[in-house]
Amino acid sequence: MATKKPGQQRKFVLDESEMPTRWYNIIPDLPEPPPPPLHPGTHEPIGPDDLAGLFPADLIAQEVTTERYVDIPEEVQDVYRLWRPSPLHRAVNLEKALGTPARIYYKYEGVSPAGSHKPNTAVPQAFYNAKAGITKLTTETGAGQWGTALAFASSLFGLECEVWQVGGSYDAKPGRRTLIETFGGTVHRSPSRLTEAGRAYPEDHTGSLGIAISEAVEVAAQREDTNYALGSVLNHVLLHQTVIGEEALLQLAKAGEDDVDLVIGCTGGGSNFGGLCFPFLREKLAGRISPEIRAVEPASAPSLTRGEYRYDFGDTAGLTPLMKMHTLGHDFVPDPIHAGGLRYHGMAPLISHVYELGLMTATSVDQTACFEAAVQFARTEGIVPAPEPTHALAVAIQEALACKETGEEKVIVTALCGHGLLDLAAYEAFLSGRMTDSGLSDEALRSALAAVPQIG
Repeated sequence: MATKKPGQQRKFVLDESEMPTRWYNIIPDLPEPPPPPLHPGTHEPIGPDDLAGLFPADLIAQEVTTERYVDIPEEVQDVYRLWRPSPLHRAVNLEKALGTPARIYYKYEGVSPAGSHKPNTAVPQAFYNAKAGITKLTTETGAGQWGTALAFASSLFGLECEVWQVGGSYDAKPGRRTLIETFGGTVHRSPSRLTEAGRAYPEDHTGSLGIAISEAVEVAAQREDTNYALGSVLNHVLLHQTVIGEEALLQLAKAGEDDVDLVIGCTGGGSNFGGLCFPFLREKLAGRISPEIRAVEPASAPSLTRGEYRYDFGDTAGLTPLMKMHTLGHDFVPDPIHAGGLRYHGMAPLISHVYELGLMTATSVDQTACFEAAVQFARTEGIVPAPEPTHALAVAIQEALACKETGEEKVIVTALCGHGLLDLAAYEAFLSGRMTDSGLSDEALRSALAAVPQIG
C-alpha cells in the first residue's frame, strides 16, 4: 500500500493510448443472469424485434449481449479523446481537513463537454443511430446533464435532438436548458401539452423522470425516422459507462494502490454507479481485489433501500417493457430535490440484480448532509460538485472520519460524475439556510407500490 508523504501526487492521468478500447459487460461474470424484460401486454420475455421501434440494431445487440467485452468503434473513440481519459484525483486536501489516515480518490468526469459522465453513452448512442439512418432522437432529462450530453453528441453526428426536461429542474436550472439549446437541442418542460402522457398532468406539475420518459417514447414511436435514447437504467447504457472504472483501475495502479477497501457511487438510474463499480466488481469476483461496493441514493427516492424488487414499467404511462428492478412504483413522483438526476422511481435492472445477489450494499442520505459534504469538498479540493455525486461524497467523508477513530488506512474510491457550476441555485439555497430535507413516508410508498403490476 502507498503511504502519505510530503508532496504527495494529487492527480493520476493516462495517455490517450491507454484509453479503453472495449466496454465491459458484467453479465457473463455474475453467478446467475438477470431476469429478462417482459412484454407489457403478454408478460412474456421480449425479443430484439420488440425494441426495434425505439433503438437501432447495434444498441439492441449490446442490450442483450452475453459477450464479456464489446469493441468501442474508432469513430466513438475519436470523440472520447476530446476529454478521455479523465483524471483520477487523490483528495489530499480533504484528507488533511478531515485528519483521516484514509486515502480518498475520486474519478472526475466533469471534464467532459457536458460537464458530466453522460457523454460516455450519448456519443455511442448518437453514432449508432446515425449509422442506422435515424435523423432525430428524443429523450428525457432530469437535472439536464443527460439532455446536454445527447444534444452535444447529436450535433456531432447530424441528428436533431428533442428533450423533455423534468418540470422542477426546468424551472430551477435555466442555465442547463440554455446549454442544451446551445448544443442544438430543443427543450420542453415536462409534463408538456405536446403528448397524451404529458396532458394527463396539470401544466404546473413538478414532473418526474418517469413522466418525461413517457413523453419522449410516445413521440419517438410515432415516426420511423426518430428513435428514443435513454441516459441510464438499460444494459447498453451501463456498458458504455464502464470506461470510467476501467480507467480508474489503471490509474490506481499508477498510484501504487494494490487493493481498494471501498468503492462508492451515487445511484439514481444507475449508469454512473455501474460505470465506476462494475470493473471493480469483476476484479473482486476474480479474487484480485476485495473492496466493498456501496451505492448511495437520496432519502426522498430510495429505490434500493426501500423499494421492492419486482417487475415494473420504466416510465409512468406504461409504454416501456416491464423490467425486474427495485422500484418505488412507476406512479411515484419524488419531491423536487436539487439532485434532479437521481429522482427516478426505479433502479437499473442489472444493478438491482447485483444487489439481490449480495454483491453490493446500499444506503440513503438527506440532501442537507450531501451539501454539507459538497461545500467542504469545494473548499478543500477546489471543485464544486454536481448535487448527484454529493451523495457519494457524504458517505466517503463519513467513512474517512470513521477511519480517524479506528486508525485504519482505508483506500476509498468514488466518482465525481459532474461539476455543479450550473447548479449554483442549489448551493445558494443551502448556504442561505433555505434547503430542507424531504423523506418518503410509508403511506406514500404503499400508495405508489399499489399501482405496480402483479406478475407471476
